[in-house]
Amino acid sequence: MPKNPNVKRVMVIGSGPIVIGQAAEFDYAGTQACRSLKEEGVEVILVNSNPATIMTDKDIADKVYIEPLTARVLEQIIEKEKPDSILPTLGGQAGLNLGMELAESGFLASHGVKLLGTTAATIKKAEDRQEFKDTMEKIGEPCAASKVVESVEDGVAFTKTIGYPVVLRPAYTLGGSGGGIAHNQAELETILENGLRLSRVGQVLVERCIAGWKEIEYEVMRDSAGNCITVCNMENIDPVGVHTGDSIVVAPSQTLSDKEYQMLRTAALNIIDELQITGGCNVQFALHPTSFEYCVIEVNPRVSRSSALASKATGYPIAKVAAKIALGYTLDEIKNAITGKTYASFEPTLDYCVVKLPRLPFDKFITAKRTLTTQMKATGEVMSICHNFEGALMKAIRSLEQHVDCLLSYDFSALNREELLERLKIVDDQRIYVIAEALRKGIDYDAIHEITMIDEWFIDKLAILVEMENALKEGPLTVDLLKEAKRLEFPDNVISRLTGRPEEEIKKLRYDNGIVAVYKMVDTCAAEFEASTPYYYSVYGGENEAVETNPKKKVLVLGSGPIRIGQGIEFDYCSVHATWAFAKAGYETVIINNNPETVSTDFDIADKLYFEPLTPEDVESIVNLEKPDGAVVQFGGQTAIKLTESLMKMGVPILGTKAEDVDAAEDRELFDKILEQTEIPRAAGGTVYTAEEAKAVANRLGYPVLVRPSYVLGGQGMQIAISDEEIEEFMNIINRIAQDHPILVDKYLQGKEIEVDAVCDGEDILIPGIMEHIERTGVHSGDSISVYPAPTITAAVKEKIAEYTRRLAKALHVKGLINIQFIAIGEDVYVIEVNPRSSRTVPYISKVTGIPIVDLATEVIIGKTIRELGYEPGLQPEADYFAIKMPVFSFEKIRGADISLGPEMKSTGECLGIAKTFNEALYKAFLGAGVDLPKYRQMIITVKDADKGEAIEIGQRFEKLGYTIYATRSTCNALKEAGVHARQVNKISQESPTVMDLILGHKIDLVIDTPTQGRDKTRDGFLIRRTAIETGVNCITAMDTARALVTSMEHKMDQFTLIDVASIKSRGLKE
Repeated sequence: MPKNPNVKRVMVIGSGPIVIGQAAEFDYAGTQACRSLKEEGVEVILVNSNPATIMTDKDIADKVYIEPLTARVLEQIIEKEKPDSILPTLGGQAGLNLGMELAESGFLASHGVKLLGTTAATIKKAEDRQEFKDTMEKIGEPCAASKVVESVEDGVAFTKTIGYPVVLRPAYTLGGSGGGIAHNQAELETILENGLRLSRVGQVLVERCIAGWKEIEYEVMRDSAGNCITVCNMENIDPVGVHTGDSIVVAPSQTLSDKEYQMLRTAALNIIDELQITGGCNVQFALHPTSFEYCVIEVNPRVSRSSALASKATGYPIAKVAAKIALGYTLDEIKNAITGKTYASFEPTLDYCVVKLPRLPFDKFITAKRTLTTQMKATGEVMSICHNFEGALMKAIRSLEQHVDCLLSYDFSALNREELLERLKIVDDQRIYVIAEALRKGIDYDAIHEITMIDEWFIDKLAILVEMENALKEGPLTVDLLKEAKRLEFPDNVISRLTGRPEEEIKKLRYDNGIVAVYKMVDTCAAEFEASTPYYYSVYGGENEAVETNPKKKVLVLGSGPIRIGQGIEFDYCSVHATWAFAKAGYETVIINNNPETVSTDFDIADKLYFEPLTPEDVESIVNLEKPDGAVVQFGGQTAIKLTESLMKMGVPILGTKAEDVDAAEDRELFDKILEQTEIPRAAGGTVYTAEEAKAVANRLGYPVLVRPSYVLGGQGMQIAISDEEIEEFMNIINRIAQDHPILVDKYLQGKEIEVDAVCDGEDILIPGIMEHIERTGVHSGDSISVYPAPTITAAVKEKIAEYTRRLAKALHVKGLINIQFIAIGEDVYVIEVNPRSSRTVPYISKVTGIPIVDLATEVIIGKTIRELGYEPGLQPEADYFAIKMPVFSFEKIRGADISLGPEMKSTGECLGIAKTFNEALYKAFLGAGVDLPKYRQMIITVKDADKGEAIEIGQRFEKLGYTIYATRSTCNALKEAGVHARQVNKISQESPTVMDLILGHKIDLVIDTPTQGRDKTRDGFLIRRTAIETGVNCITAMDTARALVTSMEHKMDQFTLIDVASIKSRGLKE
């Protein structure tokens, strides 16, 4: 059936800010779908609160609303734009829930708006736990024994009938939020309380625990005519019990017999047929390891994290096809964009192996528990492709950028046999390294399988890697052994460590004997049909399929690798925009990246895509083949910057700012010289290597001081120290990983933090706008609320900032982007740090000023000037509205992480509030981040002595809003003296009622708790903050954030001004 003629204006709902469990895969799916809809001549209206995404670009949709994702806001946009249909299946769980809410309230029907793709009834059948169970029983598909409960007592009673352990899953939550496995009644009660609170409908599914069974997923497509295909099936190496987002996943499945594969495939197709799904869908099964017993775990009737992985693993563009199906096309009418000959109804076949590894944030949260459960904790993932499983695993390990490059990277050699068997019982991110050590100690497969329930096939593969380590250690290194080591993807540096021979020598031995990487094409059909996509992966052995091209100009764009806290989707935005701008200027573009969730690894963004680890050796193999005219590193975050030196050694010119100038900004002494020449003040400080030197500098400057390693992103390892003891503690933490660069110790200045992104062409600069942070210095810029245009600084300060930016950019010979952070204290301006590369505020400032700075920076790199591009240099005119960027955190997902804000970045994403007035923008920004108060009008304040004065003003304002304020003793006395009616509440260690009792009573809206300095886990503060977060109470740890929140609540509103970001004219562009 061809396209539905009634669909002309479609509203697409995005997935909002990036949180753990809902990351960049939805930007990728949404972008692909919007482009697919526009290709069909449909007008696209996009709503998403996340400004860092590519989907919120004016090139992607016709109308773009970066507004809070709440039913109220969507209703107003529907009234204004009058779409004929909405597509809710591309925005993850957030989009799906909103679509359901609008359908159930009757709003869509009364405005004549249809849900495209999957119907509301189908979504309910898949999402509502009880309906899903009934549907499965109806068609005879087995589910685990389970019951939906709405109270703790019911849960306990039901569990007595099926026995422990049980799995708990709250209805309508994301990434397994609030779920877990309970082995006894005490655990059951805690998880249930938390889960019932987190669920939108107050329901939790209690089910028989099938932990230890194999977890298998099928990614399937179905159209309105009932044609079904499976795109890809995947197997988790970790058995059921670990969330699939935190598991090592391999595609296609490796350990299923043909009978099992066909049995589950048939079941998956039966299920989507019964549910009447139209579009993409993900079905998860648990399969008994020895018998043919299986059960259906869950069905996601939407594009998901697994569909991004399946798309990249097979080259089948799931989101693109799903969007066409939503318009009424059938699978046999949609052409496969990769072969250009076959149709979307043709099932992909794979002649290679794909491995996905999660990127877990435990390097950021040192105090957090590393165990993996049904609650997802990964912030991102990497994927690798190879001809064999061992090679794909080795490539994936080195793609993570977590100082790991083989199975010896975590050292468990000190454990004896008994200790290893105990350690294997712990399910965490280091488990495969423990298994490898167990194999080295001669523990047999059966023993390992019995404890971990990991299939013996995978254990055998790990054993092959361990045998190769031994062969290389024992020697001699023959050409054949080297060939086999490379076939298993052992990198040269690991071979060099194991054989004790220099890396250069191993490289020479390889080249002399022709042992080099060759590139194979991802072609969706195991070479049955000719494919035309230049999407490649490397293997050793075989013939090269990468077509050699010699265009006039060829550029290499280095991607930013896996998403982690401090380096997120913003850098992917920059890489993609740079690639498009180079292509427009007539360059052939080549991207190297390894992140399956992103737009940059979509098959049609660059002329050639290499899905490879971003290490010097892997990049060099590509450079040898492609011979690019230059590489750009300023758009790929720290990942790309780190490769600068290696690229220069390979003879690849670095386009844009020169490497030595990037170093000058990071190198303390060089940078101080530049500041002297340009007469720009900065905080006094020094460079040190040891704790003794650090204490000497700190005492010379006077405490408090800022301690940080150089060359990091997201303030990794940054701390404010107030005493010699703290300096020792921080230096220990920083030096756990060998530092090649010195550590910086600076006097800590407290003032307004100001941030600027600018484009420089070597002579002139262009500053789209100045951003001011609401939190004073000391909170990392990625974690503070940022306002454009800067509301409280004087014109003189703005002038000074523009002038300092110009001087710095010129002195550093910047060609392209530069990001500078300043402190303003009164009329004085100091520089904090300068980064001659793209930063995380680039997408946000581009969208709210309409100035496409990545595109401009790319043109400047190619050789244009700012004037030639049509702009008057300097600071551009300010907008007549306010745009406020609000950080979004995922603390509740990571047990044991301290949530207090400081100079090290902790947020996973951001959202935007944009409006005519500052107050409305601020209210929208809080709303977008999920803060919708007041509810119970009760709050707790407990602050350190230095903050007591400010707490009084904030207390008075909350009291006017009708809040009952509870406070601990000294805060309470300060509030009472100032006439605020505060009620005193006891500290945790005192008798009831304590702060904890109040929080656990579920009647508190907000906790304001400013931590005393130092990092003591046993303190009350740490426990109060963790408990608040885990019970869904908003918790604020900085006085400026508290002031912003009370301001926004004083201006709460129901009617919003809606601004279409796509219609913002580029500020400053000459007509």
